Amino acid sequence: MANLKIGIILGSTREGRVSPQVGEWVKGIAEQRSDADYEIVDIADYNLPFLGTTSEAEGIKKWSEKLTSLDGFVFIVQEYNHSITGALKNALDLARDEWHNKAAGIVSYGSTGGARAAEHLRGILAELQVADVRTHPTLSLFTDFENFSEFKPADLHLDNVNTMLDQVNAWSGALKTLR
Repeated sequence: MANLKIGIILGSTREGRVSPQVGEWVKGIAEQRSDADYEIVDIADYNLPFLGTTSEAEGIKKWSEKLTSLDGFVFIVQEYNHSITGALKNALDLARDEWHNKAAGIVSYGSTGGARAAEHLRGILAELQVADVRTHPTLSLFTDFENFSEFKPADLHLDNVNTMLDQVNAWSGALKTLR
């Protein structure tokens, strides 16, 4: 049986973002495991139009194909104004069936660990029929980043990331039987 395919989705597109650092850290932890194949999925690479402006964009087609190819997700979520970024909300809204019956974990960061953004994301995922897992690593801009820009995670997060990945893989495998 082929390994599950898990996409690590970077939820920010702004210049100077730190989500690539966090995503690579999660991927490094994940690649020490043998239970799935992991890849970074950067929404900035898809040049997605705003929902409703066009349905002809090549980026939408590529985005749909990428999501369809994945069995589960880990969202790297930063908190902006107590919520997720507009770019991530738009990327979520530009697909529908591609999300159904898959699982997701959330790794968030912000001044309060990104907890408010993660909770907002959970409601959106429920509507998209994505089962989000319980374990949720939260990273603080004050203790896990130097000068709010260089990611230096505390070792205590390692166990939470691995537990989250255990849950994402278990649920992704189970939900794959529904697709």
